[in-house]
Amino acid sequence: MTSTHAFWLAGRPATGEDSFDVTNPWDGRTVGTVAVPTDAQVEEAVAAAYAVREEFAATPAHVRAAALDHVVRRLTERTEEIAQLISAENGKPIKWARGEVGRAVSVFRFAAEEARRFNGGEAQRLDTDAGGTGRLGLTRRFPRGPVLGIAPFNFPLNLSAHKVAPAIAVGAPIILKPAPATPISSLILGELLAETDLPAGSWSVLTVPNDQMPALVQDERLPVISFTGSGPVGYAIMESVPRKHCTLELGGNGAAVVLADWSSEEDLEWAATRIATFSNYQGGQSCISVQRVIADASVYDRLVPKIVAAVEALVTGDPSDAATDVGPLVSEDAARRVESWVDEAVGAGATLLTGGKRDDATYAPTVLADLPGTTTIACEEVFGPVLYVQRTEGEAEAFAAANDSRYGLQAGVFTHDLQTAFRAHRALEVGGVVIGDVPSYRADQMPYGGAKQSGVGREGVRYAMDDYTYERVLVLTGLAL
Repeated sequence: MTSTHAFWLAGRPATGEDSFDVTNPWDGRTVGTVAVPTDAQVEEAVAAAYAVREEFAATPAHVRAAALDHVVRRLTERTEEIAQLISAENGKPIKWARGEVGRAVSVFRFAAEEARRFNGGEAQRLDTDAGGTGRLGLTRRFPRGPVLGIAPFNFPLNLSAHKVAPAIAVGAPIILKPAPATPISSLILGELLAETDLPAGSWSVLTVPNDQMPALVQDERLPVISFTGSGPVGYAIMESVPRKHCTLELGGNGAAVVLADWSSEEDLEWAATRIATFSNYQGGQSCISVQRVIADASVYDRLVPKIVAAVEALVTGDPSDAATDVGPLVSEDAARRVESWVDEAVGAGATLLTGGKRDDATYAPTVLADLPGTTTIACEEVFGPVLYVQRTEGEAEAFAAANDSRYGLQAGVFTHDLQTAFRAHRALEVGGVVIGDVPSYRADQMPYGGAKQSGVGREGVRYAMDDYTYERVLVLTGLAL
């Protein structure tokens, strides 16, 4: 699989003066060598995006939709190849990598559908007051301008799709900056876009090192920034460009709340299986993975052993093996960080129920109990295969515990009661509440984003399209309404 990959400059492949190797976190082998753009090439890409902005915004919807449809077909045709690549550069188990490609297909399909019906116009009579007699307002949405999309390593294809597809759908030029650890998936996406008839300059995929990003972030020709990643980096970006439109998806420490009415053996087995799977899928490197399990005292003692057993049943190992549930983290440094946080928690008095061991970049799926609230894991996003369980008394205490966090991305509530579901929707300070399942459920067309320090704005194709555009009203005068 080792090869040299060009980046994409205004729709064409290009190489610079430097390159870097992408390595497989499981076995350390080189997956590919990636070219790095020079400062002059970055400037060329930005200038091209800015120059084409009006042309691209005026491109007929059918042209943009056809390009998106083409990507759907080609992703589908190359699913296995791309899944193998994601698994190699990311360390993601192949079954999850295949699922990621499938989700990216859906994102581009949703964008093609939305491109055909977006921006149709809304008419509003303005003669509700005498001064508006004979006047009609027609509201349409127009692109804010070129977009800088900054994608993370954990879903290198699908979260790139969530930047690129909505931009194409609305006719906004986009410069995509993939994560340095996992850039090749995004570059393959560039191959598919290059097969379309989109205007030159309307998209670029630039493998720019992180330390060269401030100049791109500050560039006034890129008025929209869509960032997925860590809170400190995201807020630093937003604070550095207060006049830009920023969408930030910054992660969380997802809570699964198991209430007293979720009490049958079948209920608890389902909850335990879902919690075990989705605290550890992607190596726990998902913003909505289960980190906290908040269980009512009436079910706690029956639920926790089931969770531990389900976690211990997960297969950890080679991500290329279809039987593997949990692969390595993205790097050995990431695994060492998780190890240090767990060691800190155990040293502070937490009970280790299972796991707690590291082997190079792999960290064993881990369950903790009796976690002191001052520990790092109790306060921060662990972004690894670790969860902790806590006992609460009643619904109000459970919801208060779920809210006791500076994050608020999504929460899962295991209950059968419809009234409780609506109370949870009102009470929980998160961007999404999932009833009867873990917080890790996401449909790519739904509004996705957080409250508190989990970010601002929403992803999900139609919602990102709204973020990339603004309303402009046309007032027609002298009409016989």
